Amino acid sequence: MNQRTIRVAPVLKTIRVEVPQAHAFEVFTARIGKWWPATHKIGRAEMREAVIEMRQGGRWYERGVDGSETDWGRVLAWDPPAKLTLSWHINSQFAIDEHVRSEIEVRFVAAGSHATVVELEHRLEAPDAERLREIVDSERGWSMLLGRYSNETVVKGEKR
Repeated sequence: MNQRTIRVAPVLKTIRVEVPQAHAFEVFTARIGKWWPATHKIGRAEMREAVIEMRQGGRWYERGVDGSETDWGRVLAWDPPAKLTLSWHINSQFAIDEHVRSEIEVRFVAAGSHATVVELEHRLEAPDAERLREIVDSERGWSMLLGRYSNETVVKGEKR
């Protein structure tokens, strides 16, 4: 089946966290399972954790409480502590879709020695790109996720 894909304006989000750049990167990647909510899943099983394999070419996926794993995409760029780019193959129905060609680029910009500006750009190209953009740009989308991420950076006592 040949589906037409649509490209829409990217979703752009920026937050500042009061931790050093390397710590901000580490919390986003190695600790994603601590701040990513179990409600934001696509697998059949209840989600135990979200995981990013910390290397270019690695997987980005969820692990269910039953041990099952459901891929969300791949690590396209791995440049700690400055940048991470992930592919996203999830449609607006929260199902894996080979026609979705979205990317999430996250940049970690040092703002002095004890603060980091996190810039997230979610580029969307999919048959249902308009609807997908509405979802990820909503209050329950990247805004909420980055709020949880920001709380995790400070809660762990790494604030200086």
